[in-house]
Amino acid sequence: KMKTIKVLGPGCAKCKTLYNNTMEAVKQSGIEAEVIKVEDIQEMMKYNVLTTPVLVIDEVIKIKGRASDVKEIKQILEA
Repeated sequence: KMKTIKVLGPGCAKCKTLYNNTMEAVKQSGIEAEVIKVEDIQEMMKYNVLTTPVLVIDEVIKIKGRASDVKEIKQILEA
């Protein structure tokens, strides 16, 4: 089943890092996933998070407020 992954963030450096690391983690783990960058504040507010960046996988918040490395994201994806 294809995963839907969202990276929430207004485009800050950490947000870009989390997005790039997520793309790399998806590539390395070989899973099928659609990665969506969410920069719209209204859309982000639906998740009720105050600190970005946020990693959301299949509508479940997995990481918030920090840019995780590729290894950690891969572990989450493969769990």
